[in-house]
Amino acid sequence: MIPSVREWDQKYRDEGLVIIGVHTPEFKYERELANVQQAVDDLGVTWPVALDNDWAAWRAYSNRYWPAMYLIDKRGDIRHLKIGEGGYAHTEAIIQALLAEGM
Repeated sequence: MIPSVREWDQKYRDEGLVIIGVHTPEFKYERELANVQQAVDDLGVTWPVALDNDWAAWRAYSNRYWPAMYLIDKRGDIRHLKIGEGGYAHTEAIIQALLAEGM
């Protein structure tokens, strides 16, 4: 997933795409900020990543999936939910459509 997200960030950032990662830990070591920072560095993630140790974002979105990708427009409305990996061309087409309408 990360290579596709990285590509979208590079391609569409100047058009208004804002990527924010939310890391909700499954295991105890994933709760440690230093471990998450190291993983972000190791993976070459350049967008902000929130650490959701109390699962507040997870619950707020009624999420049940790893990974899940929410495409949210400028008004804050969820316009698309992508569950799981794959289907990146379809997700990119939705990003393009949302940006074209002023996402």
